[in-house]
Amino acid sequence: MASKLELVRRRGSMRERLIVALDLDDLEAATELVRSLAREVGMFKIGKQLFTHAGPQAVRLIQSLGGEIFLDLKFHDIPNTVAKAAIEATRLGVKMFNVHASGSLEMMRLTVKEVERVSRQQKLRRPIMLGVTVLTSLGQEDLQRLGVEHKIADQVVRLALLTKEAGMDGVVASPHEVADIRQACGQRFVIVTPGIRPADSHRNDHQRVMTPADAVRAGVDYIVVGRPILEAKNPIMAAREIVAEMHEGVK
Repeated sequence: MASKLELVRRRGSMRERLIVALDLDDLEAATELVRSLAREVGMFKIGKQLFTHAGPQAVRLIQSLGGEIFLDLKFHDIPNTVAKAAIEATRLGVKMFNVHASGSLEMMRLTVKEVERVSRQQKLRRPIMLGVTVLTSLGQEDLQRLGVEHKIADQVVRLALLTKEAGMDGVVASPHEVADIRQACGQRFVIVTPGIRPADSHRNDHQRVMTPADAVRAGVDYIVVGRPILEAKNPIMAAREIVAEMHEGVK
């Protein structure tokens, strides 16, 4: 039986592949956005800002409005601590969450093992588990200052292979590394990409960016868009325009 992701790919439902980043410190404002966008996009990303502000309440409230959640907390700690946090994310019912792939193979392996155990025992939906490779805000000089001598693309592939070996479902990576990840990890590997900007948008603090059409053309599965929608005068129209741009990528 085909997975949900495979069906989304086949049917070309670009709406389901658009994730809106709720990078806000106001739960009421986030709620209004979800109400207006729930039928326009596939998922909402809750990151450190909103989760620190409102906690699990934000997840449950958005779910009550029909929104699916990508919990973007980038867990990075000793294996047992990350695995326990991942269990709680699973119990929250999020569709997707991530960890830092640089946290180690053992950290990711234990996370997968514990999430699958809890999902099976408690009859919970198993979330999509992702490893974060190299943040889109980082350039080559940033990596060198951190002691990483590899080129960005090489480091991304190295971490993607580690993520796959651990049994996770995919990675968060810049769209510029998609071709290399696909070649190394295969077509069934999920790739989620931030740093997506419509052609007329500002880069903000992302260095490795791409338009929605080019990202889809490159082979990404999900794109994450924040400020171009959040700061738009009409977020609904902004989301629809991005979906339209995504469709251009498959023409």
